Amino acid sequence: MEYIYSKVDPTKLLHSVCRLKDIKEGREDLIDADNFIQCSALKLKEGHTFKPHKHNWRQRDWLVIAQESWVVISGSVECIFYDIDNTIIAKPILRHGDVSFSFGVAGHNYLKLEDSIVYEMKTGKYEGQLIDKTFL
Repeated sequence: MEYIYSKVDPTKLLHSVCRLKDIKEGREDLIDADNFIQCSALKLKEGHTFKPHKHNWRQRDWLVIAQESWVVISGSVECIFYDIDNTIIAKPILRHGDVSFSFGVAGHNYLKLEDSIVYEMKTGKYEGQLIDKTFL
């Protein structure tokens, strides 16, 4: 994992990148449980299974922010990651199987370096650009 902390406030984790080549056997939580976005990497042997389950609706009482993640399926993408003062802090390149995460109010942008397919995931409920985004 690559962890990108703020230069303005070094205690704030702003972005992280997980490379496909770095995924270990079994389950590895990639994001701490106190973040709004959650992700684990599971590298499992043939025949592995889990107990059948479902998730429960729960009333929660906290302030919500949309956090974003990109998984590159094919091609390559340059991430442009910003610090909390809106200056560029890092520009990692994602390739097949790599994933990026942006936390809190950390700004981000992406440049496709070639034709690419990505999965973009955000925490919901997404209420549109006027409510959920501030453009830099």
